[in-house]
Amino acid sequence: MADLDNTDRTLLRLLQQDGTLALAELAEAVNLTTTPCWKRLKRLEENGILRQRVALLDPVKLGVSFTAFVQIKTSNHSKEWYHCFVATVSDFPEVMEFYRMAGEYDYMMKVQVADMAAFDKFYKKLVNSIEGLTNVTSTFAMEPLKYTTALPV
Repeated sequence: MADLDNTDRTLLRLLQQDGTLALAELAEAVNLTTTPCWKRLKRLEENGILRQRVALLDPVKLGVSFTAFVQIKTSNHSKEWYHCFVATVSDFPEVMEFYRMAGEYDYMMKVQVADMAAFDKFYKKLVNSIEGLTNVTSTFAMEPLKYTTALPV
């Protein structure tokens, strides 16, 4: 774990809540002047702790509130196949998260689309884009109960 003090942790918590906070607001919140606050933020960025600042969008208002979790088994575990698979799946804009797993399934992804018809289109594109998939199982979220991008710091 990175060597963070309470001021660093507070800055990270504030930015996770609102990435648009001005430097002056952040500095005031942690009882610093702007220059040392800026230096801390710069160090957090350079160390890769603060990776990027983004806007979180509302999937319902954008018409992509259908969430599917796709689990995949494969018979091919070669390095070449893996790189091809990762590159192919990474190009799908519907895939929000993508993981290599331990356990029964080899891979899992979170997919965000408009509805079941859009998911079916995605599914067909996925299974026809890569060879070696032996089992593709999907489950569908009925209601989001908790969603956060904030890490516990």
